[in-house]
Amino acid sequence: MPNPFYLFIIFYMVEFQRKNYRFTDFGRAECSDISPVPGVLEDISLSGCKIHYDTPVTVSMENDYEIRVRLSRISAEPLILMCHPQWIKEGEDSSTSVGFLFLHSPDTPALEAYIRQLDEEKTASEIDSVLPPEDSCQFV
Repeated sequence: MPNPFYLFIIFYMVEFQRKNYRFTDFGRAECSDISPVPGVLEDISLSGCKIHYDTPVTVSMENDYEIRVRLSRISAEPLILMCHPQWIKEGEDSSTSVGFLFLHSPDTPALEAYIRQLDEEKTASEIDSVLPPEDSCQFV
């Protein structure tokens, strides 16, 4: 069994080497060049995302893909994002996860606004987690 300290160091290095913070999110990712069945968005950042497919998919590491992402937190039209694959991981259950890098896209400004919204929600929840509940304070 690996030493827990080394696992922490590896996690720390991986987490803080990222260019942008990744937000756990849910959405639907449609790209007919990859799969006729939409994938599920698992996380997103300003620079990329992770998409999970329940079936095996074929992704060319040399190609760019136009992916339509329907985000769960906004009810607008899907974001049209140009993406370049960075990694592929095949699961034991015939599923596939793909990490994509976002290229400049028509909906880059909408993506930036959405990421700002997620960041504001994260900051607000962090502040709320350190403040005591309102009913626990008493004024004399």
